[in-house]
Amino acid sequence: MKSFYLTDSGKVRDHNEDSVTILKNANNEYLLIVADGMGGHRAGEVASSMVLTHLGKSFSEVDSLGSKIDAINWMKDNINQINQEIIEHTQEHPDSLGMGTTTVMALLTDSYLIFGNIGDSSGFVLKNGKLTKVTKDHTLVNLLVSAGDLTEEEAKYHPKRNVLMRALGSSDKAELDVFDVDTNVDGILLCSDGLTSMLTKEQIEKVLNDDELEIEEQVVKLIRKSNARGGTDNISVAYLSLESGDEE
Repeated sequence: MKSFYLTDSGKVRDHNEDSVTILKNANNEYLLIVADGMGGHRAGEVASSMVLTHLGKSFSEVDSLGSKIDAINWMKDNINQINQEIIEHTQEHPDSLGMGTTTVMALLTDSYLIFGNIGDSSGFVLKNGKLTKVTKDHTLVNLLVSAGDLTEEEAKYHPKRNVLMRALGSSDKAELDVFDVDTNVDGILLCSDGLTSMLTKEQIEKVLNDDELEIEEQVVKLIRKSNARGGTDNISVAYLSLESGDEE
């Protein structure tokens, strides 16, 4: 098992509103998190860091998250608490009105792998060299694609492609999508849309399949390639490689 995470402000933004981490508890359970904040007066950074602080503290306080049902409940309960924290923060700080954040997380134990997602940060698994997207983006264009009103190609360049239908802090109820995935995978990748808007799935896959690169070099290369293509947003990547032969 090897893991590495990194965030970069990109080429256009003057500050970084993303937050990213990979945590491991006493029971060798892994939690990967990426949060992409939004809102003026640097409120996005506050919102995304609240996700990591809250989840990190809760994760560190337990030796194990228990059964799959327990873990899903843990995810949902914490996300609801974070949502309330963000809403309360905006009520106490009027200049941070509109503050919110996406979040995507993956929890890996010996017996299960689950993803949780709100917004348009993405979760993928790598298996047999093939990268597969697990999460579904909560965007207006994705809704239109699902309804058959837009093609995938039209969605890529749609002027409202960044409009989110769900985010933490945007409503009283936080609706977290949960995905139960087979643990038999070679890698887990989480990223903010700063990566997926610049690179195709095939381009990301190619970097992750380059055996000559160490895991740190793979993550750095993904960010460099995104910046080379414009780097129009903050870019965050969390990658956990489960390839046999890897060391802890």
